[in-house]
Amino acid sequence: MSGPALHPATLVLRFAAFAVLATLVNLGTQRLILAIWSGAAGFALAVFFGTAVGLVVKYILDKRWIFADLEKGVKAHSQKFGLYTAMGIVTTLIFWGFETGAWLVWGTEAAREGGAILGLGIGYVVKYHLDRRFVFNRTEASV
Repeated sequence: MSGPALHPATLVLRFAAFAVLATLVNLGTQRLILAIWSGAAGFALAVFFGTAVGLVVKYILDKRWIFADLEKGVKAHSQKFGLYTAMGIVTTLIFWGFETGAWLVWGTEAAREGGAILGLGIGYVVKYHLDRRFVFNRTEASV
């Protein structure tokens, strides 16, 4: 059960911090994979696994600290994570589009990561609104 909503500034700062952390985890995972594999296959693996790891980190943080969802258990987590992931499909396409577009246009790691950061930023804002409405449809955290 959640208490009163967070002050808007606290919510924005917390959400932004979690988005930055998930982005760093995502890009760190990508760098690890790209250090092992190169070329198009390495890029595809890096984007996929970076996205997956970032998604799990962001879900755990959002569930507790943004949406004050304290439900526990496999059933509650699997249902919510399924919805959270479904809401992330559109936002992941935004992220992948920006990252891939930058990589195809400029062909550098800096451009790829810049595109990723821009795409993730836009995607996270869209995702917050989708998650608030469809996944955690309660008030935000009071902690």
